[in-house]
Amino acid sequence: MAITIEEKTSALHPLATTALAVVPVFLVGAVLFALLGTDPLEAYRVMVVGAFGSWFDFSEVLVKAIPLMLTGLSVAVAARMLLWNIGAEGQLVFGGIFAAGTALFWAPHMPPALVIPALVAAGFAGGALWALVPAVLKARWNVNEIITTLMFNYVAIIFMEHLYFGPWRDPMGMGFPGTAMFKQVAWLPRFFQTRIHLGLFIALAAAALLYFALKYTPWGYRVRVIGLSDRAARYAGFAFGRQQVMVMLLSGGLAGLAGMGEVCGIHMRLQQGLAVGYGYDGIIIAFLARLNPAAVPVAAVLLAGLIVGGEQLQTATHLPASISLVLEGALLLAILGASFFNRYRLRRTRSR
Repeated sequence: MAITIEEKTSALHPLATTALAVVPVFLVGAVLFALLGTDPLEAYRVMVVGAFGSWFDFSEVLVKAIPLMLTGLSVAVAARMLLWNIGAEGQLVFGGIFAAGTALFWAPHMPPALVIPALVAAGFAGGALWALVPAVLKARWNVNEIITTLMFNYVAIIFMEHLYFGPWRDPMGMGFPGTAMFKQVAWLPRFFQTRIHLGLFIALAAAALLYFALKYTPWGYRVRVIGLSDRAARYAGFAFGRQQVMVMLLSGGLAGLAGMGEVCGIHMRLQQGLAVGYGYDGIIIAFLARLNPAAVPVAAVLLAGLIVGGEQLQTATHLPASISLVLEGALLLAILGASFFNRYRLRRTRSR
């Protein structure tokens, strides 16, 4: 007997597949809570109430969702062309570095009306720059972008630490590793008397623009064709390498905007706590949204709710907040597994 894989002639709708994938994740969580001696229903109630039980709690979910939206869009737009950008974490960091440099050294000498646009441009440029080398290596010599973008994450984090431990360290910080606080002119505006900042509207606008561009523009058509079949794209005469570089720069720039938002909207300085895994979470969000930019904000809010709910779970039941990380991993595996079995089926055949 042998097992072969064959493609199905019909498949479930992607939303139905995603919904079915969530079910085993909740079951895994229930078993985990039971093993830790906590009623699963009570644990899930605490998580839901902690994330969505009040406007303040929900506002914190949205704050967490802002970088997740942008890194999710970053991964999604690259994956639409079958480019696997695992470097959103490093690109986020470099976007934060560029934004911090602009806020520290340029913003005090600029007209106030130009500071926020300059920060946004710097964040995008920083992330795009950090994606440039992997993009060129992929386009010119077909170097595996998974490896290069992943390795660049570590370089970016070490370089950031060098800056805030060394030349950019606040001399008045009493030994605290971080830069000086930015001038208030370089703070992103906040809304609704919460920590929700301008980055939320930048992320929503980016999602809308990407959805429109991918679906209705010639550029989006080329990206979709290359993602479906690179041989067909080459036959059609598309500038394959140039398109790869452009999409990787856009992907890195979106992640860079996430770093800008964290630095200028939350911390108001460059310090430890910028690289906390938002770039890697973007992979989960992109696949949870089925690489659809319009669905990325919804997926980001749901994952942010899981993160905030996990923090509340630690406070209320003294369970480790890392449980939410376990559920994130289970969610990614479930989505990938559901996608595979939705498209393919295993068939047992007799070997001769």
